[in-house]
Amino acid sequence: MEIIEYSEKWKEKWDQFVIESNNGTIFHMQKFFNYHTPGKFTFNHLIFLEKGNVVALLPGSRIGDIYESPIGASYGSIVTKDVKFAEAMEIISTLIEYGKKIGLKELLLTSAPRVYEKHQNENLDFAMLWQGFNYDLHYISSAIKLDAETDIILRFQQTVRRNIRKSLKNPEIRIEINERYDEFYPILIENKARHDVKPTHSLEDLIKLNELFPDSLKLFMIYYKDKPIAGSSVFICNEIISLCFYNMLLYEYEHLKPIHRVMYEVVKWSTENGYKYLDIGVSQDTKADNPMTPSMGLIDFKEKFDAKTVMRNTFRKEL
Repeated sequence: MEIIEYSEKWKEKWDQFVIESNNGTIFHMQKFFNYHTPGKFTFNHLIFLEKGNVVALLPGSRIGDIYESPIGASYGSIVTKDVKFAEAMEIISTLIEYGKKIGLKELLLTSAPRVYEKHQNENLDFAMLWQGFNYDLHYISSAIKLDAETDIILRFQQTVRRNIRKSLKNPEIRIEINERYDEFYPILIENKARHDVKPTHSLEDLIKLNELFPDSLKLFMIYYKDKPIAGSSVFICNEIISLCFYNMLLYEYEHLKPIHRVMYEVVKWSTENGYKYLDIGVSQDTKADNPMTPSMGLIDFKEKFDAKTVMRNTFRKEL
């Protein structure tokens, strides 16, 4: 097995491998990285080859003597098919040898939570731990396991159920799936400012991503008398999971509980379209010194929709 650095000639094979992989997501695709302004990041994506065939991919960047994955995306780490244990061990040993050969001092890899895998397979994780990686950070994500056989509203907390039913009966409240990011984004900016943070993406980024992935980005908008009052920007990450990347709320209409309604609509749509999980994002206290600090209020809110904690783990190895 050998590792080569990605070049543009591999673009089609790279993205096809991600699509066919066990654990790849939209965030691992070269097509996704194309939304970044040229020059914003210097990428050093890696391809693992065995007898000329791609067996694994690693998107990321060398920053000094550290190799980090992801860079410019939510999830990174090694992408494989439903890898056997022996091959997982070889992939990791090959990466360690490669890192030492090119003078790296550290590897830092953050993968998607386990629920993103088509077949849950911890061979890579064990191979990393056995060969000297350690857990560096854990982030709390919350995911709803979707079930077409269960009444969606009945899964939610009682107050949430009542608010959704009230919203569904209100003829002045409606849901649209559209591309009105120009309506969505200003309210999102205001929401983020309440917590002294900014969205990961600019309005132009979201528009460009929507152009690159017209079937993989969905914008759910709640209107009251034609006024946008809440919304959710959803990324279809792979064939089994959708992700609420951003939720927004116009607070002067909070009494109508439009976030409860938009969450119901996203769960309903994701269930009806055959996805297995809905990820509703990380729940860390962004103002805390320790990046792992949980946001108890946010976690409690998500649990009202029957969400369970899934972890996004970062592995670190010093070479």
